[in-house]
Amino acid sequence: MTDPIEPSTSTSDLNPNPIPTTFLHPRREPFEHGLLPIQKLIFTDPVQALTPLKQKLASSSTHRVDSAALAEALQISSDHARLVLDTLASVLHSESDPLVTASPNDVDSVGADLRDLILFLYIQSYKRLLPRSHKDSVAVADVWPSTSAFDGYLSALSPLQVLTVEGFEHLGFLIQFGDKGSELVPLSQAAPFFANSDPDMPAVPVPASQVHDWLLQNIASSLEHVTERISAKENGPPSGSDQDVAMADASPSSTKALPSARNPCFIEGVSKSSYVKQASDLKNSSVKVINCHDSVIYILAPLRYATIYGCSDATIVLGAVGKAVRVEHCERVHVIIAAKRVCIANCRECLFFLGVNQRPLIVGDNHKLQVAPYNTYYSQLEEHMTEVGIEATINRWDETLALGVIDPHDSLSHPAGVSDAQAELATRLDPDQFTNFLIPTWFEGESIGSTKDNPFPLPDAYMTSQQRKLKNLGEIKQILRETPLEENRKRELSCALHVYFKDWLYASGNIRQLYCLQVPRSFLQVQQAVENQPFLVWNGSTILWIGSCAQNAIRYTFANLNVIFFG
Repeated sequence: MTDPIEPSTSTSDLNPNPIPTTFLHPRREPFEHGLLPIQKLIFTDPVQALTPLKQKLASSSTHRVDSAALAEALQISSDHARLVLDTLASVLHSESDPLVTASPNDVDSVGADLRDLILFLYIQSYKRLLPRSHKDSVAVADVWPSTSAFDGYLSALSPLQVLTVEGFEHLGFLIQFGDKGSELVPLSQAAPFFANSDPDMPAVPVPASQVHDWLLQNIASSLEHVTERISAKENGPPSGSDQDVAMADASPSSTKALPSARNPCFIEGVSKSSYVKQASDLKNSSVKVINCHDSVIYILAPLRYATIYGCSDATIVLGAVGKAVRVEHCERVHVIIAAKRVCIANCRECLFFLGVNQRPLIVGDNHKLQVAPYNTYYSQLEEHMTEVGIEATINRWDETLALGVIDPHDSLSHPAGVSDAQAELATRLDPDQFTNFLIPTWFEGESIGSTKDNPFPLPDAYMTSQQRKLKNLGEIKQILRETPLEENRKRELSCALHVYFKDWLYASGNIRQLYCLQVPRSFLQVQQAVENQPFLVWNGSTILWIGSCAQNAIRYTFANLNVIFFG
């Protein structure tokens, strides 16, 4: 049903339907992180609308399009045109494209490749299906877009039109050949018409109709393969290694692999617990946190993409995300993010501590959102940020950009009359409510990095508030240090503090932290979960720490709880 990557001289050549060595798959990223609810980007007939647009934008000798030209051609605002370029950069398949490697200040001068831009605009008419748990058996329709991105795009081309190998590679924006895990096969190597081309000689262009037929054959073969795997899994013994049936892949390929975000790491259903993932724990470059509640989740690793969906009453820390983060359908969640860009959709009463290089995007039906500057660090944070390309000198945390309340990509029907309503903007957190979030250290063997403080500079108002709190702390420590106490009174106070703190641990539910976190030897770090409650760390003679917000981690000696006061 499809051609193998490598030609064979065996008798299998006589088989009209040879078994492929690898299968074709849609790329997740454009559909999960690249759809923008901007009405002027969505066309009833994309081919008819984009054909004259392509001709108009092709006048540039470099075939690259900046935001000014795009804004004029689509009749959209400069902010929306820049958003298109930034979003396209975050979901491009080629890491070497100048748009991907451009600094935030150079994006407009670099512009987008016209072929990638047209494909990006073409998929804006896609209808997104409801998300499913990765553990469920999934319908085949959820594997490929409900309307194939190739229905019309290639078939509308003239039969005489041809594709060069360079043009063919741009289809990698939508599709990829790869196997389970992080392996990808370059698109031109997977296609029989370019696989054996001489690198020193230009490959012969291929008729568009031939490429179209070849793609349809591969799609049919991949769908058949996925259906067989679903059937085998449902009828056979469960396999712990095959958790993502919807995007199941073929047997390993011998072709040199490229980086991929396929088969993301799922963190699902964590409840009333603490959960930690470090770089050494993750073999994937993408993470999805789904349906987690009343928990503290730390993902301290460099990532390409991250999704947080359906969580409530939780604190979630994302290390460094170089492409995009999407937070959707969450309630009363505190999210701490260092990322290139973030999209917030349909969330309520959530607080976002952001270190982001691009304007935060807010879409959908949101209520009572707050944003604040980034407020934490861990020892390897700056190394991870450098690895994925996040610049600490640029933080646009408070420059939120709101789009529509209704998502036209959602397959659900929407009420009439609100299609043009703008999403509710987020408000800034009061600087007096801002505190640093201290990430505890769990493992003795944890790699030590160079980060000793928050790499994102704080705005003046928040820095002033922090300095004022530190000054007050110093004054309280001085007063308590100079207060004389007899030994028997110290013992009475220490015993009372011990009792109060243990009572608070049980009453607040934080006692579970002692069992959830595997902390070495004599030290534990407990995450507070009660807003605006003061606490005092006391070793019998010296005040060690005073704090008053849920975003502080407090340390106490495991064998001697009386060093802590919480009241």
